[in-house]
Amino acid sequence: MTWFYAFDLFGVAVFAISGALVAGRKSMDLFGVLVIAIITSLGGGTLRDAILDNHPVSWIRNDVYILVAVLAAIGTILWVRFTRPIHETGLLIADAFGLAVFTVIGTQVALQQDVPVSAAVIMGVMTGVAGGVMRDVICNEIPLIFHKEIYATACIAGSVVYIALHQLNTTPNLDVTIAVLTVLVIRLAAIRWHLGLPRFHLLDRDPPDRGQ
Repeated sequence: MTWFYAFDLFGVAVFAISGALVAGRKSMDLFGVLVIAIITSLGGGTLRDAILDNHPVSWIRNDVYILVAVLAAIGTILWVRFTRPIHETGLLIADAFGLAVFTVIGTQVALQQDVPVSAAVIMGVMTGVAGGVMRDVICNEIPLIFHKEIYATACIAGSVVYIALHQLNTTPNLDVTIAVLTVLVIRLAAIRWHLGLPRFHLLDRDPPDRGQ
């Protein structure tokens, strides 16, 4: 098993866990939990591969991806059922790990397709956030990407770091490790200290004319 493949499966497992946790908060049945877990863990990569015309997508040519997602979801159900519930912080941390891993993997896949750097960054961000957005929309939640804490910005930073290291011809393992840690540290710091980007508020300079 290559380092890239192992990291990919790890990302699938972690995002499946976050999907199962959100589905559990919505009191879904077993089928619903599995569906949300699979969408969360494979949705971003599927969208990326479709845009890059990279066919067949990973989970179609290798059923290990579906198996890992299902096992991670079932394991989450059993853990919560027989131990104790995982609170909001646990969900956010699980999502942060998946975000970090998938962002770097998405950037790697895009670079292998010889796309421009800007496109590689976009594909990295898309791989990291799209599955979570699908999960939250289906579960009638506000997507984490729209919360006040830094989210997609962490993906951009990690993707740029990976590309920079890759162009410096450093070792692949070092590239991946540093880039993943970049996303993870930024995202966890944002969660811990509620860090966010400045907001843009458009205010009317003149009050509307209400007439006489």
